[in-house]
Amino acid sequence: MIRLVVYLLVLSVVAFGIAWLADRPGAVIIDWQGWQIETSVLVAASALLALLAAAILIWTLLRLIVRSPDLIAFTWRSRRRNRGWSAVTRGLVAVGSGDAVGARRAANDAQRLLGEEPLSRLLAAQAAQLSGDAAGAEEVFRSMTETPGTRLLGLRGLHVEARRRGDQGAALQAAEEAARHEPGLAWAADAVIEARCLKGDFAGALAMLERESAHGALDRATHRRRRAVLLAAQAQSLELSDPASAREKAQEAARLAPTLVPAAEIAGRLLGAAGDVRKAAKILEAAYAATPHPDLADAYLHLRPGDASRERLKRVRTLTAHMPAHPESAMALARAAIDAQDFDVARTALAPLLVAPTQRTCLLMAELEAGEHGDVGKAREWTARAVRAQRDPAWVADGVVAEAWGPVSPVTGRLDAFEWKLPPGLATTPMLEHEAERVKIAIAAAIESRPLANSERPVVDLTADSVAASLAPDAGTKPEAEMRPDAETRPGAGPAVAASEAPARPAPTASPVVAMPHLPDDPGPGGPFADEPNEAPRRPYPV
Repeated sequence: MIRLVVYLLVLSVVAFGIAWLADRPGAVIIDWQGWQIETSVLVAASALLALLAAAILIWTLLRLIVRSPDLIAFTWRSRRRNRGWSAVTRGLVAVGSGDAVGARRAANDAQRLLGEEPLSRLLAAQAAQLSGDAAGAEEVFRSMTETPGTRLLGLRGLHVEARRRGDQGAALQAAEEAARHEPGLAWAADAVIEARCLKGDFAGALAMLERESAHGALDRATHRRRRAVLLAAQAQSLELSDPASAREKAQEAARLAPTLVPAAEIAGRLLGAAGDVRKAAKILEAAYAATPHPDLADAYLHLRPGDASRERLKRVRTLTAHMPAHPESAMALARAAIDAQDFDVARTALAPLLVAPTQRTCLLMAELEAGEHGDVGKAREWTARAVRAQRDPAWVADGVVAEAWGPVSPVTGRLDAFEWKLPPGLATTPMLEHEAERVKIAIAAAIESRPLANSERPVVDLTADSVAASLAPDAGTKPEAEMRPDAETRPGAGPAVAASEAPARPAPTASPVVAMPHLPDDPGPGGPFADEPNEAPRRPYPV
């Protein structure tokens, strides 16, 4: 529309000019070399315009003739480049579709037609990768690092190839060089940070993180979270060697990310050990209100190591008041109540969880039955339910279940990869081992405290080896007389094996796998669940 308006305006101006000249007649006389030309102004103007048009046409033709070789060469090069770019497009489509032969053919055409264009070299490297030619791909990427325009692309390719073949040193070297040329490059900075974390160089990882953030590669929230993770990891590593420095770093990490459980747990524990109970409680309460976690509850419970169990129960009530309906609050309160021998509070706390109890809930109930009434039968019943109960959350990163949180994944090296969640496909979790040991000791204590005569009371050895032997997996297949130390004294019992005559159980041998610790009601190899394996791999626990 605008072009039409402009065209009409120009046409109007030309028409007005012609009309203006026509309304004002005049004569133009040219006298040159005896020639005399006389005409009107309008005709003279028209002749001048025609002469200019002819001059322009002649100049254009002459210029075209002179430049024709260059134009022909340019046309040929353009056709060649168009064919080259078409080959690049065809090759990228082949790479994306997994056509190794088509990708290799297109890469050869692109290199022949385009030469050392970055995209043609990248296509050649990708075609080599698709064909399984790692050496060829590395050669192409290495040649790309010699050109400033493609250096970062080549370093990225070398980094990927090095990680693919498991050469962590070469991968780190490529990433560090890329980060040196471009500190804001996210993949290079992350690779350097992860590699330094795996080596325990958290100070170097923090320095790299600050360089990355200074070049605008991270938003503020991501920077705060990653810095908090690295500070928590550094505090974790310095906890024994330099508690004061670890305490400061853990406090900063908790301030940057109040919901980061390890940071709050370490800060609260170290502050409590230093005597600053008020600040420690504040940090742990804020973290627990956002993310209820057993580590936070345990740190809060033992803020003052010398406190009596009643004092700890009172303290844990304050913590669980922030999240009273959460299952973790009920289990933390029950644990403190059992330690304080306040069994009614423990039962009341665990009651809502008994509709669908988890493994930890079952073990708490087993310890409660053994501790309150000395009811070994019910305790064993609850431990048997724990074997098949729902799992509890654990620290999981890239399919690996770990005993404790870590800053990076043990599989991929990814920063801040651990999550507190239910581990799929695993029979048990590391946290249950401690709970199971408590149940073993509670059952052993209940058996020992039975009202027997002094001469009839068996000697109960509560060492770790003896408890493990008494709760070996074959306990479920032994006769009751062999499982109960008082069997030979019970009236009305059938033939029994005297405690002194009972065959000694062999000491437990090292197992090639790590499962949930054997419990009193675990049926063992010959039990009813023998056809359903319930073992889990050694730590770390791959899912």
